[in-house]
Amino acid sequence: MQYDSHNKFATTTVILHWLVGLTIIGLLATGIYMTENNVYELFSWHKAFGFLVLIVAIIRVIWRMKNGWPSPASNYKPIEHKLASIVHWVLIIATLLMPISGLMTSVLGGHGLSVFGLEVFAQNFSVDDPEKTLPINYELSKLGGTIHFYLGYTVIVALLLHIAGALKHHIIDKDGTLKRMLGKTINE
Repeated sequence: MQYDSHNKFATTTVILHWLVGLTIIGLLATGIYMTENNVYELFSWHKAFGFLVLIVAIIRVIWRMKNGWPSPASNYKPIEHKLASIVHWVLIIATLLMPISGLMTSVLGGHGLSVFGLEVFAQNFSVDDPEKTLPINYELSKLGGTIHFYLGYTVIVALLLHIAGALKHHIIDKDGTLKRMLGKTINE
């Protein structure tokens, strides 16, 4: 099995990074679109992909723990290293907490979770009115929704900082950071 080195990231690292990153960006975009335009038809897709990204994010965290943090492509100022570390931690934690808070909102709100037709958590229908969904725990569902909402905007800021940092490394520093994340080998 290939692991990250200073000159090249493992294929697993690259695939997990882009799979989680692009899916999160797509989920953020659809989440904002759905809520601002009341497009409820997209919620089942949003929840299904959110659940899948949780699974992949867990695998990514396990991979990162097993593989360790990659060494920087070059020497950075301490403030740059600290900022990069904070942004990476925010993104890693958020890729776990975003789908978990979404699950809290949906499942504890009584809406259940179906992943592309496979029922993972059943809806909680009222015995008296089978058309009505009853919350399992309204307060925790509401808390999950609040976390999901604010964390979404936190992730957007962290993603913008992450992308800006990657572009800085590529355009200004020319240090190979972005090349490694694209699966290429650097010679530094």
